[in-house]
Amino acid sequence: MGHPDQSEDPSASGPQAARPAPELIRLQAVLRAARFHGIDLDIRDFAGEPGEATPSIPALARWVEESGGATQGMHLQWRELVRLRDVPPVALMFADGSAGLMVGADDTNGVIWLVDPFASPDMPPVAVDELRLNAVWTGDVLLVRGRHGTGPAEERIDFAWLRRLVAGERVLLRDVVIASMVMSVLAIFPPLIVMQVIDRVVNFHSLSTLISLSVMVTVMAFYEILLGHARREITLVLTTRLDTRISLAVFDRLLALPLEFFEREQAGNVIGRVSAIYKVRQFMTGRLLSTFLDLFTLLVVLPFLFWLSGALAWMTVVAAALIGLVILVAMPTMGRLMGRQVRAEMARSAALYETVAGIRTVKTLALEPVRRAVWDERTADVVGASLDSGRMGNWVSTAVMPLDLFINRGIILIGAYLAITSTTSGMEAGALMAFMMLGNRVAAPLVGMARLIDDLNEVRTALAEAGSVLNRPTETRALTTGLRPPIHGALSFVDVGFTYPGGATPALSDVTFSVPAGTMLGLVGRSGSGKSTITRLLQGVSRSYTGQLRLDGIDLREINLTYLRRSCGVVLQDNFLFRGTIRDNIIAGRPGLTLEDVVRAARMAGAEEFIERMPAGFDTWIEEGSTNISGGQRQRLAIARAVISDPKLMILDEATSALDPESEAVVNANLRHLAQGRTMVIVSHRLASLVACHRICVMDQGRVADIGTHDELLARCAIYRTLWRQQNRHMEGDDGIPPPGHAQGDAA
Repeated sequence: MGHPDQSEDPSASGPQAARPAPELIRLQAVLRAARFHGIDLDIRDFAGEPGEATPSIPALARWVEESGGATQGMHLQWRELVRLRDVPPVALMFADGSAGLMVGADDTNGVIWLVDPFASPDMPPVAVDELRLNAVWTGDVLLVRGRHGTGPAEERIDFAWLRRLVAGERVLLRDVVIASMVMSVLAIFPPLIVMQVIDRVVNFHSLSTLISLSVMVTVMAFYEILLGHARREITLVLTTRLDTRISLAVFDRLLALPLEFFEREQAGNVIGRVSAIYKVRQFMTGRLLSTFLDLFTLLVVLPFLFWLSGALAWMTVVAAALIGLVILVAMPTMGRLMGRQVRAEMARSAALYETVAGIRTVKTLALEPVRRAVWDERTADVVGASLDSGRMGNWVSTAVMPLDLFINRGIILIGAYLAITSTTSGMEAGALMAFMMLGNRVAAPLVGMARLIDDLNEVRTALAEAGSVLNRPTETRALTTGLRPPIHGALSFVDVGFTYPGGATPALSDVTFSVPAGTMLGLVGRSGSGKSTITRLLQGVSRSYTGQLRLDGIDLREINLTYLRRSCGVVLQDNFLFRGTIRDNIIAGRPGLTLEDVVRAARMAGAEEFIERMPAGFDTWIEEGSTNISGGQRQRLAIARAVISDPKLMILDEATSALDPESEAVVNANLRHLAQGRTMVIVSHRLASLVACHRICVMDQGRVADIGTHDELLARCAIYRTLWRQQNRHMEGDDGIPPPGHAQGDAA
């Protein structure tokens, strides 16, 4: 954004300047606004909406919020904007797709102060008036602020959380309430008209009265239809918004849970418990809302019933109250049966997920009969629980049916008797018909309230199951707060100890070593010696270690977890590729990168040559489970995904152990090329692939047995020498030691 004293357009740069693309200016404006609050953004992390020419406010807001900030997009008029005095930088969206930063306003002189997002911090702001700003400004602004405390993402998933969700839709609720109240008032008139038709028109054959009533009915029908449409539309929007907010909140919380939780819990069980939240959604947007709206009808109609006949009104209310009492008495039993049914359904869902996820093992080992037996058992549990719950519900329905029939049919008989025998009641035939029409409207809300309480049992059970997962401690604070220092890759372990949750013995004990930046560090040892635990600590998967683990002199727990993980490239033994194109998988962690970046990463990983042979190149579709590519190709794509952000620290945990010798040789050659200028931590059982490492750390029972070069370890470390001999007997000389230079030459 250029200065207005140089151009009539406050969004334009000077005529001599090379102007960045408008979308980059908009991203830079938001980046500087976030930096003011201590939030460091990376433009490469920005992911726009599909088909967007310029970054939209929702996409920009999501970008900021994923890094721990809070945002609010608004559409303002000049008179509202100019009143924002002494505010932090505000991003103003311009019509050409760029943006500017407003750093102050003066409503007395009618100007605001703007700065160029790409200008030096020492550059003074420029005053812009209403006429010149409105020539380029769309009226949209994005407010960025830091998020204090744990934020709403840390709220417990319970009834209070649901109440706050509903309270967040006050405006829509108000509109629904107003429409319902008007419709409740209009609901009184049809019975009154019926009463007049019977008592006045039919008895006295009054055609003029009939015409007047017909006009009144037509007018009220028009308004009732109009209000009914409006209420249904508003209700639809309300329920959709609630559904969306519940779904987004649940998924965000699920993603914030630590990896350790998912490693301990069965995936199908987690999915089943979280899916229980949708019972809450159905309750919130179904019976709860409908019963809430019916209450307005009850409040309006009940006084009118007592005006028509106090005796009949009391009978209706007492019968409806007895129905509610029966339901309340049955609630505890129904709650237990419903909880049993929900748990049985979750267990069956877990069995289904486990079978589908492991279908390759099921087919190759012919485990169909075993899995079928498990499914049959789970289905039997569901059927038994459903049958017991249904039978209990059937008994409740049978118990309340006489009372329901009394309201619908018995009241009219008693009313007719009172009209015939009582000379003081004054109830005529029309009044009796009006009472019957309105009586059903009273009974329905009262019964609905009782059934609503019954539904609360199911909701309580569903919330408890979902909460057992979603209310676990999350990584939200670590993901959104902490330092974001430049990473070079120097590692230091000082007396580091770690024990897995529930573990009896430490996985690491007094681990102490350090390596400078740019080191290739190999980790070797027998199974269970602590190699993978070290890599987990480096990735921030586990933070409950003792001692000091430093990256470039900074304790790892003080570094922002998202920043740490995005600054590290990680390649595992069995890497998961998402269903989608090769390009989508390579830029999965950096959706803002271009095809040129993808090609560069693929070339570095040695994947370009086989991608070019694919039918659609980088747009080739990878099927679920990566069944249409080989294991070596999958590993090279995983390496490309890891190096696309040019990390200074790379972690490879058994990245080549599942490959054939030819694929392993290709991957190892690529890794040695990638090691230039990076710190690489390589875990491998195959010692031949670690010979070229600058340092090799030998682990034994969670401790550092020795650390040095390959030749040094062969000479002085018995564990390393034993492992080497076991793997390289065919290369050993008469003294059991490989000929000098043989290992290095073989590994080169």
